[in-house]
Amino acid sequence: MTDMSVADEAELYLRVIADPRSEPSAHECVACYVARMVESHGCDTSLRWAQRFRELRSPTATGLERRLGSVGGFCDCEILLNGYALVRELMVRDVHTDDLEPPTELPDCAGVGRTSTRPCANWERRRPQ
Repeated sequence: MTDMSVADEAELYLRVIADPRSEPSAHECVACYVARMVESHGCDTSLRWAQRFRELRSPTATGLERRLGSVGGFCDCEILLNGYALVRELMVRDVHTDDLEPPTELPDCAGVGRTSTRPCANWERRRPQ
C-alpha cells in the first residue's frame, strides 16, 4: 500500500470486501482467486486474499497458511511467484524471444469442489530453481 493511514487502509479494505466481486465464484480455486485479487487490489505482504478465501470457502482448513508457506507463499503475491505457476499449456509464446509468458488475461478457473483449498488444473507447483 501507499502512505495511507491505518484508518484509510481499513476503510478501503472494507469497501473492497463489501463488493460481491471480491468473493470467490462458485467453483473458483484459491490460486485463481488470489491471482484475480492481487491483480485488481495488489498485495499487502500478507496472506489477506488467501485467508479471505479460506474464511469464505473452507473455514476448517486451518493448515492452508502452513501449506502455502511450504511452497514459498508467505504472502499473496509469493503464492504466484514462488508456489504455483500456470501450466505450460496456458502460457503464451513470445514471438521475439521464444519465451513462454503468462497470458495478458488469466483464463477462467478450471474449477474445484466448493470447500477445496487446492489450486485447479490451471496451476502447477513451481520447480525450485
